[in-house]
Amino acid sequence: MPYYPKEVIEKAKEMDLLTYLQNYEPDELVHFSGDTYCTKEHDSLKISNGLWCWNSRGIGGKSAVKYLTDVKGYSFIDAVKIIVEKEKLQPPVKAIAPKKKRVYNLKLPPKSPTDDKVKEYLTGRGIDESIIDYCLEHNLIFESLPYHNAVFVGFNEQNKPKYAAFRATENKRIMGECEGSDKSYSFKLTNDNANIHLFESAIDLLSYATLVKMHGKYWQNVSMISLAGVYTPKEKIEESKIPKALVTYLKSHPYIEKIYLHLDRDYAGRLATKTLKIILPTEYPNIEIVDNPVPRGKDVNDFLLLSKDMKPVVSERRIPSGQRKPDKGIAR
Repeated sequence: MPYYPKEVIEKAKEMDLLTYLQNYEPDELVHFSGDTYCTKEHDSLKISNGLWCWNSRGIGGKSAVKYLTDVKGYSFIDAVKIIVEKEKLQPPVKAIAPKKKRVYNLKLPPKSPTDDKVKEYLTGRGIDESIIDYCLEHNLIFESLPYHNAVFVGFNEQNKPKYAAFRATENKRIMGECEGSDKSYSFKLTNDNANIHLFESAIDLLSYATLVKMHGKYWQNVSMISLAGVYTPKEKIEESKIPKALVTYLKSHPYIEKIYLHLDRDYAGRLATKTLKIILPTEYPNIEIVDNPVPRGKDVNDFLLLSKDMKPVVSERRIPSGQRKPDKGIAR
């Protein structure tokens, strides 16, 4: 009987079953679904998240050693020997299970038969009424029930609603996202323009469209995308990810030449702008990145209100994750 030092045994026990099967018995491994596998011999033996469980026998574990002893019937020393000898012949490559793709199922709240509250709220934010009417007519904005919130909808390439953000239209100033929202398709107003303008929120986007109109230009010629809230970089800026909404749009619009950043003038907005100016050229070297903050106020809406001699709105409160959100949606 072979003798193995304690450190050799411990090392053999570190090998998980998925790594073992992918490297040494690939014909025995069957992909079940998502990040879950089973074996050809035992379809009730499932492997997922680094663990395995033989459901019909009520046993399971993590290591390949335990699989070889409990399922294949080898002695413990023989199981260790199998792994040690296979590792000598072919060092294993650590298995990486495919990530489970998140399924988004957007639930929109019921529509109000009227849009008076939404119109009153948005015009109170200085937004042009004809732009509001356009968005209402094209179902980009609607008034919800029972709280009469303003809901801003984002559509995918097939013109299906995939994202929705809401804001209260009364003094509570509550805002959040509808259940099942996919940030890859945030609220936007776009065309085939080679330049795009980025904003933190739908309100800032609509405010910019209003400013464009106020300067005598046709706002529908401008492509504008909201990033569904404040963009938060990682501690190491270089490790930060590009916002999903922007990645999705650039993928379907490869001809974009210039991106204008209209993020807030506060610390978070300036940090987000700095980060995007660093990471975007790495992925998109042919696109020019332009920092274009407003000259006055915290954000684009502040600047619009100041331009109209209107009082800027106090900061709004976002509903924390896990708390009940107004206008609980229904599947559509």
